Amino acid sequence: MTLNPADDDFAARLRDALPGLDIAPPDPRYLEEPRGRYRGTGAILVRPRNTQQVADTVAAANAARVAVVPYGGGTGLVGGQVMPEGPAPLILSLERMHAIRALYPLENVVVAEAGTILTDVHDVARRHERLFPLSLASEGSARIGGLLATNAGGVNVLRYGNARDLCLGLEAVLPDGRIWNGLTRLRKDNTGYDLKNLLIGAEGSLGVITAAALKLSPIPAEQGTAMLIVASPQAALDLLSIARDQLGEGVSAFELIHRQGLEFLAEVGPDLRQPFDTSPEWCVLIDLGLAAGHDPLAALQDLFAAALERGLASDGVIAQSEAQREAFWTLRESIPEANRRIGSVSSHDISLPLGAIPDFIARGPAVIARLGGFRVNCFGHLGDGNLHYNVFPPKGRQRGDFDNQRAAIKRAVHDLVHEMGGSVSAEHGIGRLKVEDLERYGDPVRLDAMRAIKAALDPNGIMNPGAVLRA
Repeated sequence: MTLNPADDDFAARLRDALPGLDIAPPDPRYLEEPRGRYRGTGAILVRPRNTQQVADTVAAANAARVAVVPYGGGTGLVGGQVMPEGPAPLILSLERMHAIRALYPLENVVVAEAGTILTDVHDVARRHERLFPLSLASEGSARIGGLLATNAGGVNVLRYGNARDLCLGLEAVLPDGRIWNGLTRLRKDNTGYDLKNLLIGAEGSLGVITAAALKLSPIPAEQGTAMLIVASPQAALDLLSIARDQLGEGVSAFELIHRQGLEFLAEVGPDLRQPFDTSPEWCVLIDLGLAAGHDPLAALQDLFAAALERGLASDGVIAQSEAQREAFWTLRESIPEANRRIGSVSSHDISLPLGAIPDFIARGPAVIARLGGFRVNCFGHLGDGNLHYNVFPPKGRQRGDFDNQRAAIKRAVHDLVHEMGGSVSAEHGIGRLKVEDLERYGDPVRLDAMRAIKAALDPNGIMNPGAVLRA
């Protein structure tokens, strides 16, 4: 499908048709993505203030066959928010649409516009003694629309699910400019095809999410956190099973951390106190959220005793205060920033069946060693099978020294993941970075169905071309 640039003539027509719409050349930050792998193009930046302005803008772009790249907080890690090739697109930023439209504490529902920053949703929920459980390192800048468009995960998926599981309804603009009013608060609505879940995870390739009805939860009355040294990834998995047997849904998060991540923090990270004098080979961060009347400290002590008896854990630290609990989580959430400062040659957001994780971790180093003497930092959300398996240059070298090996490293890791029944994209999406991977590892029937859906909803191919599916 041939697209046209968002040139001066198109911008002038847009201004004439939509007086009051904020239209300007894009600031450089709208053309960048966090890992620096892509440099986007963009002729104009549009920042609508309401859904009707979004609809009018998309309708005009569709009529002129101008590409539209939706932009949330810019925190995506697979290049879905930048378009490096093709006629310069219109960048559609939702940042001015940040209202909390409604809150229903008794229903545990909040309705937020797509440009609302995640921490702002956390804050409004907390003021009403509720919890919005989606939590990730970029929550201070990530926005609700982008989080839903990528079906973001984070640390609490084990208990609460992905972004998809936290959404009841959507308002969205389709590629022809029509507004879909799907902001239902219903928990059950079995009336045909699920358009909500089609748009969630589509990364702006099927339309623009403008608002969402989000599920809230009660704030756990009692919370507890511990870091335990475990003998191996298999021991960590066995410990997770014991924790769930003993505590059920009280286990909110269960994070696996490798020695390399702690050493990166010591090398380049912020000045954080680490809980162990010597970085253990493997440790886990466990977070509990219990009902009133239950003692998380006693629960964690019992869990550690069971782990010690079975030889799964050798040492640990249980947070004795909220400050110490927060310090543990700050340590975990700082690992991605330390990774960024070191500079990975190739980063992989993967998921595996839980039972396959120990074998994957055991086999991975030999696969990487065949390509060179790289360092590997393997960490992630063990409870839901999502690992971040990142490959770094030897100490003293820069990632740029190995750019020519990045593709081979990614292929080797993803081949192993695919062989073991996993996914090469767990929580970051496909974007532009993994389009070839989706074609290589995806089921061909599913891919044909995806292309048919794209053609039906976006026949002119204006919505985020090149993201998820090849343009």
